[in-house]
Amino acid sequence: MTKKIPLLFISFLISFTAINSQTVVSKYAGEFLTLGVGGRALGMGGAHVALVGDVTAGYWNPAGLASLDYPQISLMHEEHFGDLVNYNYGAVAIPYGEDMSFGLNVIRLSVDGIPDTRNALIDRVTGEQITDITNPRAILDYARISEFSNTDWAFYLTFAKRQSEDFYWGANVKVIMRDIAEYSATGIGFDVGAIYKATDKLTLGANLQDITTTLVAWDTGRNELISPTAKIGAAYQLQFMGGHLTPAIDLDLRFENREFAANFNVGPVSADFHGGLEYDYKRVFAIRLGYNDVKQFTVGAGIKLPKLNIDYSFARFSDDDLERLPDSHRISLILTLDQPEYKR
Repeated sequence: MTKKIPLLFISFLISFTAINSQTVVSKYAGEFLTLGVGGRALGMGGAHVALVGDVTAGYWNPAGLASLDYPQISLMHEEHFGDLVNYNYGAVAIPYGEDMSFGLNVIRLSVDGIPDTRNALIDRVTGEQITDITNPRAILDYARISEFSNTDWAFYLTFAKRQSEDFYWGANVKVIMRDIAEYSATGIGFDVGAIYKATDKLTLGANLQDITTTLVAWDTGRNELISPTAKIGAAYQLQFMGGHLTPAIDLDLRFENREFAANFNVGPVSADFHGGLEYDYKRVFAIRLGYNDVKQFTVGAGIKLPKLNIDYSFARFSDDDLERLPDSHRISLILTLDQPEYKR
């Protein structure tokens, strides 16, 4: 725990200072929404905008929810970066009528047990509390250190419609809730997505996230603006060795001036790449490979049981980061109520 104190202390000072300013266009205000959901998609490096057709579509592309013929429920848990960050996801989706679907996706990301040192800086001679960390007599009184949590929630309310056999569209209303220590924030945003089946094998997809710019308002008076992101992708399916081989690619276009933090940038516009490959053998089991926007290689596998899909993905950072960032393991479940009385 003591090794984490300096880093977390600095991180909290930055966050504490930031949330006491006014309205800003923040580069990373919605970054927790980019971690991804579902073992299948994450095993393919997040290349899923054109491919998704299950309950997780509310996150990846709301249009994909129109593919459902039966109600589905999904759950996922991950301890991101070892045990530092707890990341949980749940979703439910229900087809309605002949061509519509509704869904709810919930994401919770939390860092717990963060040392709160704001009241712990003292003068080592007088023992009085001070605020000037550059004071040569400043030391930390560990007895005064408490703990707090940093928790983010996101709720996606999704509607999707089959406009035709080849074209689906959908939309999200997205509610964001954030807490850090005694401070809190709320926000609301909108996503619009579409999927077009160009041929029997080729599918194209697009998801325009935070299309109207999402406002996250803190109770301190600070407002953070999440800029729109355009996610576009393609997937191609072909027969291979008794199963299906599906390569997929996605491109995330952002307008936050991320510069060198992105895979590619031109001025304020940046682009991040996702690539994935899946081999599905007779809809029974699948193996997957991928490369995501944070330069991770990913692998995964899935098995389809009656009514239940179990998917696993694994991600590792580059060799330079191995000592600091542990591997990420994700496992997700999708339960399908494929009984005649629940069929669309």
